[in-house]
Formats: sequence, structure tokens, C-alpha cells
Amino acid sequence: MVETENMIEVLGARVHNLKNIDINIPREKLVVITGLSGSGKSSLAFDTIYAEGQRRYIETFSAYARQFLGGLERPDVDKIDGLSPVIAIEQKTTSKSPRSTVGTITEIYDFLRLLYARAGEAYSYVSGEKMVSYSDEQIKDLIIQNFTGKRINILAPIIRARKGHYAELFQQITKQGFLKVRVNGEVQDLLPGMKLDRYKTHDIEIVIDRMVIDATEDNEKRLAESIKTAMYHGENVLMILDQDTNEVRYFSRNLMCPTSGISYQNPEPNLFSFNSPKGACEHCKGLGTIHEINLKKIIPNSKLSIKNGGFAPLGEYKSSWIFKQLEIIGEKFGFKLTDAIETISEEAMQIILHGGKEKFAVESKTLGITKEYKIEFEGISHFIKNQFDESNSTSIKRWAKEFMDEIECPECHGSRLKKEALYFRINGKNIFDLSVMDISDLSVWFDELDKKLSEKQQLIATEVVKEIKDRLRFLVNVGLNYLSINRSSKSLSGGEAQRIRLATQIGSQLVGVLYILDEPSIGLHQRDNEKLIHSLEQLRDIGNSVLVVEHDKDMIERADYVIDIGPKAGKFGGEIISKGTPAELLKEHTMTAMYLNGEMKIEVPTTRREGNGKFLKLTGATGNNLKNVSIELPLGKLICVTGVSGSGKSTLINETLYPILNAYYFNGVKKPQPYKKIEGLEYIDKVIDIDQSPIGRTPRSNPATYTDVFSEIRSLYMQMPEAMIRGYKAGRFSFNVAGGRCETCEGSGVRTIEMSFLPDVYVECETCQGKRFNRETLEIRYKGKSISDVLNMTVDEAVPFFENIPKIYRKVKTIQDVGLGYITLGQQSTTLSGGEAQRIKLATELSKKDTGNTFYIMDEPTTGLHFEDIRVLMDVINKLVDKGNSILIIEHNMDVIKLADYIIDIGPEGGKGGGEVVAKGTPEELVKNKKSYTAQFLKKELL
Repeated sequence: MVETENMIEVLGARVHNLKNIDINIPREKLVVITGLSGSGKSSLAFDTIYAEGQRRYIETFSAYARQFLGGLERPDVDKIDGLSPVIAIEQKTTSKSPRSTVGTITEIYDFLRLLYARAGEAYSYVSGEKMVSYSDEQIKDLIIQNFTGKRINILAPIIRARKGHYAELFQQITKQGFLKVRVNGEVQDLLPGMKLDRYKTHDIEIVIDRMVIDATEDNEKRLAESIKTAMYHGENVLMILDQDTNEVRYFSRNLMCPTSGISYQNPEPNLFSFNSPKGACEHCKGLGTIHEINLKKIIPNSKLSIKNGGFAPLGEYKSSWIFKQLEIIGEKFGFKLTDAIETISEEAMQIILHGGKEKFAVESKTLGITKEYKIEFEGISHFIKNQFDESNSTSIKRWAKEFMDEIECPECHGSRLKKEALYFRINGKNIFDLSVMDISDLSVWFDELDKKLSEKQQLIATEVVKEIKDRLRFLVNVGLNYLSINRSSKSLSGGEAQRIRLATQIGSQLVGVLYILDEPSIGLHQRDNEKLIHSLEQLRDIGNSVLVVEHDKDMIERADYVIDIGPKAGKFGGEIISKGTPAELLKEHTMTAMYLNGEMKIEVPTTRREGNGKFLKLTGATGNNLKNVSIELPLGKLICVTGVSGSGKSTLINETLYPILNAYYFNGVKKPQPYKKIEGLEYIDKVIDIDQSPIGRTPRSNPATYTDVFSEIRSLYMQMPEAMIRGYKAGRFSFNVAGGRCETCEGSGVRTIEMSFLPDVYVECETCQGKRFNRETLEIRYKGKSISDVLNMTVDEAVPFFENIPKIYRKVKTIQDVGLGYITLGQQSTTLSGGEAQRIKLATELSKKDTGNTFYIMDEPTTGLHFEDIRVLMDVINKLVDKGNSILIIEHNMDVIKLADYIIDIGPEGGKGGGEVVAKGTPEELVKNKKSYTAQFLKKELL
């Protein structure tokens, strides 16, 4: 028996498909849980160990705090001992907010803001000079030094370059006892009823005192009083006017430009935050981009008339208020709704687009009477803009967005910050310059910073710089040196987001914690894998337990302890088939062991496909870090795009190629990254992108609804004799509409308990016991099974059950073919892993009749897949290619790369060091390339 002293002991785990398993997991070790997809790895790691850890944590709160959290359900396990505080680092947890960036997640940006607020040097945005700030005592000494024997006016500036007549302001100044003001450079007496031209811009200063400077004590005293008064009225700024030369000099307690007199508030960290009103650019509210109306989208075809739908947002003519208003505008400007839009006058178009209010009369020549009309029109583009800015409805916002383009903010040029914030510099760089650097460059910049700082700056900055350097080092260690800290977190892949959180955790240097990670190697090139494993070993060495759900060969071989769950997936899994050190695992006869010791392997094809001789050519792609890349994609082949993380694969394929193809075949609106031209579009019929995004975000979405097989199943139940007698239609068997569903839970089978500040918790509905339908609906049966029983069937059970119904059989058989026989038809989409969601999308596409000329794009389809699952998936993909289709896969997994007919390797490094085609050709040709990192690892696979 293993010593239980330093163990996490799990007894009787039965969550999801786990079969009452007992396991001792060593603490303070790197433990890998592996096994086929769907065998129960996540159920053990996340739904049992993590869920119990979280529940215990919440139980430590007071009863008062717990009432807001509700009870977290206890996982179905008899006992867990030796559990330390648990932190889960999953893939799905990054924020989708446009305000969240790599810098804000890792807190690097927070430290940068602090550094700039305390050690930054301010420069004037008018003259570029260094800003100065003085104390009252220094100001007094400077005035005596520079103006002794001269006649001066001490002025307090109150209005700068603003329009208005300022009658009330002059009245107020008079009441405060002042006699003179300086208006637009001219000193005047304050007179009753004095006012200025309201349409011109003015500068106004109060004359606080007029005196001749000498070094007597009384004079100094008077000067000190006047400075104090001027500072009060001028909001910490005063001006000294030399009466003889009429020259002006500014002094300020705040930061001030000695020449132009503009002053900045003393900097606080929130001046550098684009999430705070104090620092955010006022034009784009700190987002860096704004949405602007695109007239081409509002009037796609100016040859059409208004009546025929020339204005896209309005559609074709209807008898509505808007069209009545357009008719009135037509009366005034002499056009009809049947005229082509291009013939309408410029003036009329201004009112149609931007609105107007006016009354006018039209004389009818035939009747001899005058008709009065009133235009009160908001304007089409104004209306769209207002809906986008002010509507609370997501669907209306989405509608308005269709007629707008997202462009860089013209005020801040994408920096998201106010002008003042960008004029604080350290070593010649402002905070935005730093946030667009690659993390590797930023690291170097900070390493050299100490030599460049003044003594005072060094004193202030030492601690902050140390924190920033540490965090940057951890990001480099997990292979993310190609990111910049202003990279939006919603554009990160699951693996990148997870590694950022990992770096943050390593940075926090906690000890005695149990970390649970879900496939951290996703999206990581073999070259960077070493760094990741080293980071995990570091976490372990400082005294933490690390539990990783992983399929990666290197990770399994480097683990201290491996737990293999299986033997198959779904209800045929859920057992522990082997446990021990990697060396012990290799002696077992489990599927994982057989792939690791070479007994089983994915065979390298003896010949590569010839393809159909046609090419898709993309020329001159320059988006993000791409350096004028041109590629030729041979059609009718399996193409792999490889390269280290951040080399530009996603930019080239997902952001340039796919939007071009999607716009061409399906009128997609996403704008591709810049490129010169594309050729060969006529050789393919359609493009299909199969990515890893969830197939649905609510518990109502499931594989049956996504693949559309549920519609066929409902039609089948509608044709049952009992259903026909009762007059049930297909809607009766839908859990999304009233009628057949259980109304307590509205057909979701679970009730949502809203948590004020935590994720919602779902509990089983007590009325239908999670069956989703009411009793009458459940009485309709096919082969003895109700519609609810069908939703609870696994795909493997559904295949023989529906074998006589071709429409349903074809779809469920395809789901089985992609290796998902273990999932149930009604399994909530929210519980599917990224890899499973992607394969359901693949199955949906496969079950459609293909043309043999389709271009498929897949982004890392092997995520979450065991060696055996990859073999099954590649069989399906190969069948597709054999039918004549072209498949392009972005991939790091060598088992997929070695099966490709053609490889394009992008690199050589990530970030700025990437963006070029390093090598291309068949795997055999690629291996000969000395520059390619992919080639070095591929060589071992082909031997």
C-alpha cells in the first residue's frame, strides 16, 4: 500500500462516467492524467477534485456570506482526503471584454502605470519641452530674480481659448473685488454689463495685482499673498506680465510647459489607464477603435430607387412613417421614391442621411392651394449611430454594426489614452510604446533600463521594475515571448490564455497549492514545450502539487506519476487502467502505453497524394507580423500550416485567407488583413471553417440540435400513431417552445440559480427530474423509448436504434465516425471540451452532401485528443480528401503533420522574428530544411 501520508486520497468517485474509482495521487509531484477523449479525465480532475476543493473553500465563509453564494453541490464522491487549496487553470476562462488585455490579466500594465505615474518625465505636447513644476516659494524667488525693478501684472488665467459672452463671469469677478481683467492680451477695467462676442474664442485672465518688484520685506510679503490668490483663482497656474515689454511668463504648482503655459494635473496611475475616465481617450472611450458609418453599406447600389430597397437599413417600400417622411423630403427637393438614388440632389441626401427639422409650403398648381409640410427626420445614419451607441439590445447593436466599419480612433491613433498620458516618458518611450513591443523586446528594454535612469528615478522605480521583470520572465518561460501586452485577451487561443494564467500563478509564488491544468500544451510548438514543462516543474519544486490533464508525449514522459483512465470513452471508460511512474506505465498494455512504446502508431503514408493540379494562390499578405507572404495551396491535398507559436499562422489563414474566401462565396463581412491579390477561387465551390469555439453557450444547445438530427427525430415522433391521434406537431417535442416542454424549467431540465457575483449554478428541475418534457409528451414512444430517453442515449446506442431511418442514421453515424460515440445526443454543449465541439462541427459538415470541391480550414483539430482519437480523426479527414476536397490544417501535432501531402512552415520565430515562409513541400522535402524548427522534430517521426 502506498503511504497515504503525502497523498490526495480520492475514494468512490462517481461523477459523470467515473465508475466508483479510488485513487491516491501523490502530493508535491507533477502528476499527469491521460486517457482517451471522454474517458473521464476532466471528470476526475475538475468535476471531482477541483469542485470539492472549491466547495470546501466556500464552506469556510460565514453563514451570512454563504447565503449569497448558494450551496455548491457536493460532487458524487465518498471521501477526499489530503486536499490542499485548489486553483484550476482552464482554457475557457479569459474575458471576452475588449478592455481586457495581456497586460491587464498579468498585472504588468498596472505596474507600468505605477512606474509612469511616479518616475515618468512629462513633456509638453505643444512645444515638446520638458514640463516644470514649482512650489510657491520657488515661484516667489524666480519672480524676484527675473523681474527686480520691473513693473509687472500678476494674472490668474480663468478662460483659455473658449467661446462665449461671459457676462455672468465678469459680474462674478467684480463681486469678488477685482477691478481689472486682461481679455485677449489687452488689460481692461471691469465695467457693469461688460460682455464679449459669443462666437469668437477668448482668453481671459484676472489682474490680481500690479506692482514694481524690489527686495524689501514688505514687497516680498505682498508678492507671496498675490501668488497665493492667483494660484487659487487660476487653478494652480499664474502668469506674470512684464508691463514694459508685454512678455508673459507662466508658473504652476502642477506640471507646466514654460513656453506655452499648458499644464498637466500631477500624474496618478489612473491617468495611464484606458479603463478609467481620467486616462481614457474621450473620443473612443479607451477602446482604441471607433465605429463609423459606411455609406457603401447603407447604399450598396445607388442605381436602385428608395422604393426598391436602395437604402439597405430600410429595405423595400412599406407604408410606414419613415417612408412618409421620405416622400415629404421628396416634395421639397423634387424627387420621387421611384427615382434612382444617384439622381437625388446632394442637399436632399444630407437630410435623408443626417436628418433635419423644417416647415415648408408647396403650392399645388392644379388645385390652386398651398399645402404645408413639416419635416422632422432623424436621418438614417444618425439613427443607426444612436442605436449602436445607446440601445441595450444586443441584436439591435448587431444590426447597426452591419452598416458600420470599425476603424482606428483618429484622436488617440489606437493608443486608447488621453494626449497628456502619451507625453510622459521614461528613457524616451511612452507607456503605449512599451505596450506594443513584443514581450521579448520589452524584457530586453527593462534589463537595460537601470543604466538609463537618474538616481531619483532609480530610487522610486527599483521595486516596481523588479516586479515587471519577474512577470515578463515568466511569460517568456511559458513560450509567450511573441505577444505584446496590449494584445486583446479575446484574440488569444485557449492554450495562450491558459499559459498566461500559468505565468501569473508562477509569479504569485504560492506554496502548498494544488494546481489543476487542462492541456496547457495546446497551440504550443514542440520547441516551446520544453519551456512549459520546465515552468510546471518549477511550480512543483517550490512546494506545490501539479495535476495536468494532458496527451502530450513529452509531458507524460517527464511526469513523476501518470494516471491512465479508460479503457474506452464515455460509459465504456471511467476506470483507472494504470497508474505509476512513466517507466511503469510503459510496461502495461494500455492504449496509451502502446502508443508511447511504439507497439501502436499512426503510420506514415507510403505515397503522398498528387492533388488535382490546381492551385489557390494568395499574394502579398502583410497583416500583423507577416512580411509580404505569398503562398500557393495545391488543391485536392491535405495541407498543413506549421510554425512556432506566434509566427503568423493564424494571421495568414484565419485572418487573411478565410475572410477572403468567406466574402467571395458567402458574402462574409469580416474584413481580411491586407493582401495584394488572390487567384484560383474558381477551382473551389465553398469554404468551411471548423474551429474550436463552443457549439452553443447555453444548456439548451446540444449535439442533436447542432447537427440538426433532432429536427428529424421530432418529425419521427410526430408520425407515431398516438401522436397523430392527439394531434401533436413537431413543436410538441421541442424543449424550446411552450406546449410539450416542462414549464417549471422551461425545457432546460435544470433550474438556474443566479449568483450575484459568481457564475450561475444549475440544479436539476424537481418537476420533470431533468427530463425536460411534460408527462403527456413523454407518453409518446418509439420502440419503447420516449423523446427524453432518446436525448439521453449515447451516439453508439442511437446508431443501431435508428438504423431503419436513413436521414437520422446518416447524421448519427457521422458523429460516431469522428470518434464521439460516447457522448449523449442531449449532452449540454457547455460540458463538451473544445476538441469535442470541433469534431461535432466536423460531423455536421461531413453529414452534408459534399461537392468534392470544398475547401476546409481547421485550426488545431487535435486539441483534447488522445493518440487513438487522432488516428480516428485523421481517417475521417483522409476520406474527405480522397473525395477530391482540399483540407488545410493549422497544427503543431507531429502525428498530423507527418500525414500531410504538403506543408507550409511559417517562422522562423514568433512575433517580429516570424512572418515568413521558412519551408514548403512534402514532409520528406521539409525535413531537409536546416532553418525550420518543425523539420527537426518531424525528422524523428519519419525515421
